[in-house]
Amino acid sequence: MEGRVVKAGSAAGEALVSGEPISFFGGVDPDTGTVVDQEHPLVGRSVAGRILVFPTGKGSTVGSYTLYRLARNGLAPAAIVNREADPVVAVGAVIGDIPMVDQVDTERIRTGDWVEINDGEVLVRNR
Repeated sequence: MEGRVVKAGSAAGEALVSGEPISFFGGVDPDTGTVVDQEHPLVGRSVAGRILVFPTGKGSTVGSYTLYRLARNGLAPAAIVNREADPVVAVGAVIGDIPMVDQVDTERIRTGDWVEINDGEVLVRNR
């Protein structure tokens, strides 16, 4: 698949997929990398080192800083894949140096798939 480069870079890893938007501020603990939003389908799951796939972001602009803190703590996703980039997530990816692409059909990726990102190229190996 091809996507639009939001933050250039390369990464590979196991996909963690949500069909729901993610709010990083209050939704993901920057000290553990765990989704803590009790209403979110990924609650209790760690985003650290995973290719995090979700439709779009939501929530406060502080979410950008949360992504940056995740990166500083070594708990950030290896990369982010969105259907439509949200400015908060995009800024967080840039300042956290997290490769990010959007305009990707995220419904074609499942949790556990192996995903490789090389700038705008997204390679998916189904589990």
